[in-house]
Amino acid sequence: MTLGIVFVSRTLGRLHQTDYLRGGGVSATGVGMLRVQKVKVDEIYVPTARKKTLHPETVRHLAEDILENGMKTPIQVRHDGKRHILVEGLHRLEAAKWLGETEIEAYLVQAKRH
Repeated sequence: MTLGIVFVSRTLGRLHQTDYLRGGGVSATGVGMLRVQKVKVDEIYVPTARKKTLHPETVRHLAEDILENGMKTPIQVRHDGKRHILVEGLHRLEAAKWLGETEIEAYLVQAKRH
């Protein structure tokens, strides 16, 4: 059996981020792969509590890296029936907005509310 999702932890400044990388096959839990989809950045709701964790300097550094290397890891959103809600990837979302992107790659996940 192949593991479908690989969890990679990395440290970006003071932030600790877990990235979910795509692999082949089915995950150990038997759940299929997460599918990447394009989502309009202006249609993603960011919860107020999450907005408070934003570090503008991190956004700037990340935007520079995205310009040089592209977006490496899609953000994660959930859909509540009306809109997409950010689950993970605030700094990547804000960097994409800062760069003038109108869409961003995202994993649609099933997640509990924060």
